[in-house]
Amino acid sequence: MAAQTRITALIADDEAPARKRLRDLLGSVDWVQVVGDCADGPATIEAVNRLEPDLLFLDLQMPGCDGLAVARQIAHQPAIVFTTAHNRYAVAAFELGAVDYLLKPFGQERFALALERLRDLTQRRADPGVAERTAEALDPSARLSRLFVRTHGKIIVVPIAEIRRFEARDDYSALFTGTQRHLIHLTLTELEQRLDRAIFVRVHRSHIVNLDFVEAMIPTDDARLEVVLRDGTRIMASRSRSRALRDQTV
Repeated sequence: MAAQTRITALIADDEAPARKRLRDLLGSVDWVQVVGDCADGPATIEAVNRLEPDLLFLDLQMPGCDGLAVARQIAHQPAIVFTTAHNRYAVAAFELGAVDYLLKPFGQERFALALERLRDLTQRRADPGVAERTAEALDPSARLSRLFVRTHGKIIVVPIAEIRRFEARDDYSALFTGTQRHLIHLTLTELEQRLDRAIFVRVHRSHIVNLDFVEAMIPTDDARLEVVLRDGTRIMASRSRSRALRDQTV
């Protein structure tokens, strides 16, 4: 790391202990220089545009305007690591937009992983703007075209068209593409709202299938349909979903 170009970082959090913790953690990273910190949204916008940091640690909950509003309003586009104490919706949204996050309270190991993902700032700057991707991820009317999943210490892109099915796993969902399975921080209900319902159909409260990968739908004696995918997966549709599937295929 000694030969790596030093990058600049700005910290934005309304809590002084949180700002100090980030400064302390970054103090041991010889390739990052902290150029300032801010305690509210408007001050963060001004500082980002004036200082043009390479990296921004941005809290979601701040006075004046929140972190998402800051991300949308800044003219300069640094790599952003969102920090938040609120798990469910924040984690899901940032996973959709492939924006990293730190869930408070986070440890040194998780912090180091976030920095590792952001080392290649040149690649980050070649990506679409963080603000645009975040806004798209949070737009409930926008249809998903891809998901970003974390595997083996890296983020990979999964095109929606390649996903064969989703399966509920408590507050998570598992997505299946060929022989690969990934867990994401989204419920089936959240996914259903963002998927093209002409292609992705919820056949059961625990299952959404991609009709492009369905081989057959077999009627059963109890008026249900057994959905058979081309990979051999068999899912029994609920009675209400079976009726909807029959209506859809008429």
